[in-house]
Amino acid sequence: MPPFRLLTALAVPTAVLLVLTGCSTATTAAEGAATTTGAETVSYTWDRQTNILDEDAEPTYESTTVEVPRNPDTIVTFEVASLDTIGSLGGQVAGAPLENVPDYLQDYLAEDAFNAGTLFEADLVAIEAQQPDLIVIGGRSSPLYEDLSAIAPTIDLGIRGSYLETLERNTTFLGQVLGAEQEAEAALAQVQTGVAEARELAQASGTGLGLMVAGGELTALAPAPQGARSSQVRGGLIYDVFGVQPAVDDVASATHGEPVSFEFLLQTDPANLWVLDRDAATGEAAAGSAAAVLDNAVVAQTTAARNDDIHYLDPVAWYIVYGGLTTTQVMIDDVKQLAA
Repeated sequence: MPPFRLLTALAVPTAVLLVLTGCSTATTAAEGAATTTGAETVSYTWDRQTNILDEDAEPTYESTTVEVPRNPDTIVTFEVASLDTIGSLGGQVAGAPLENVPDYLQDYLAEDAFNAGTLFEADLVAIEAQQPDLIVIGGRSSPLYEDLSAIAPTIDLGIRGSYLETLERNTTFLGQVLGAEQEAEAALAQVQTGVAEARELAQASGTGLGLMVAGGELTALAPAPQGARSSQVRGGLIYDVFGVQPAVDDVASATHGEPVSFEFLLQTDPANLWVLDRDAATGEAAAGSAAAVLDNAVVAQTTAARNDDIHYLDPVAWYIVYGGLTTTQVMIDDVKQLAA
């Protein structure tokens, strides 16, 4: 898929297009404060989980504010969605987990971009040598905050609240940082229009079931609950963002959070199956493609199969990079093309 920019010559409305709710845990300051050196900054505040490495503990949070320099020369990001949005707004990223940057985002990297580590582990020596002005983390890389903040201003732009709330908040903030406020507004206007068009098509296509295929097993995806983690938001995108009517009233309760059988698909019989091939996203194809797994006599009896309404979503966009501007457009195009 070739890289492309979201920005078009749209008339930008003066009102905010995707309204943030009062429960959002991150805020931005429109006006930068002056540091002791006279450089302008933008404040970013979020509730940072302080015991994130202890999976068994009740989460504890601390309000954290970081002053981010405007127009930073050297940006390192472990959050691929932020790389996406930075590039969409005209910026470039100097360092990232290069093995996790998909082909369609390669142009958003500087020509001499360095490998900053993986989505889970930072190459602290390489990063410090580059003396970055800004480091962005989120999701899988959130536990890196303490180590990275000792090198440069570090902020967490992971999903908090709903997907669209996060997209607007992060795009608006990065637009301020990059001096691309108008571009950010135009990009959000395009996203709003595209999501509305995709929702209309998806809702008209009948009931649906989000289905993840991994290691030959099927997992029914459910709408995200309130206060959802990033992975739950990802699983609920087809319902929560694009308005697909779940074939089962309570998907989570109906499946007990466990992989489902082929017979479950026949029993619930959704008009559409929206399939996410996790193995294709992660490069683990030993169990075969999702299409091969679903090619059997039981699935063939479902309404979705008989009407050719088994839709395969872009695995990298929907599983790895979800949250950035270009990627959201990929997702919009997926739904519009498949539901038409």
